Amino acid sequence: MSEIRFYHMEQSTIDKALPAITMKAVQSGKKILIKAADKKEVKRLSDLLWSFRGDTFLAHGMDGDKNAEQQPVFVTTKDDNVNEAKILILTGGCTHEDVAQFDLTCEMLDGRVESQIADARARWKVYKEADHDLTYWQQDDNGAWGKRA
Repeated sequence: MSEIRFYHMEQSTIDKALPAITMKAVQSGKKILIKAADKKEVKRLSDLLWSFRGDTFLAHGMDGDKNAEQQPVFVTTKDDNVNEAKILILTGGCTHEDVAQFDLTCEMLDGRVESQIADARARWKVYKEADHDLTYWQQDDNGAWGKRA
């Protein structure tokens, strides 16, 4: 059984939410795998993680980099867990064939994309039937995350 968190972004975009959630995950000491929809998005997210704040960055690798297994954070389009991550972050409506291999999966849902929300509702049911520990997080008007379910 894995913990799966749904993060419903309503006030911020993936560009604001992903670095914050990734930084918090890094603090756990566990490796992280971030899955993106395509190669262009992998590159864009990689650039974001290097430059989202002027005073810090998130060390990471991405598809095509050498020594993927050594990376604390790895951005990919694939389901392969190349860095033996324990935390999975799914972006852009991506799914993963085996969330059970991770201690924690974070599904980042763009509230402005109805198909992502509808697909997430369907996955919630599948995850529930598989006996995963599910929580739903939604942003308030100020962008702060609150646990709703």
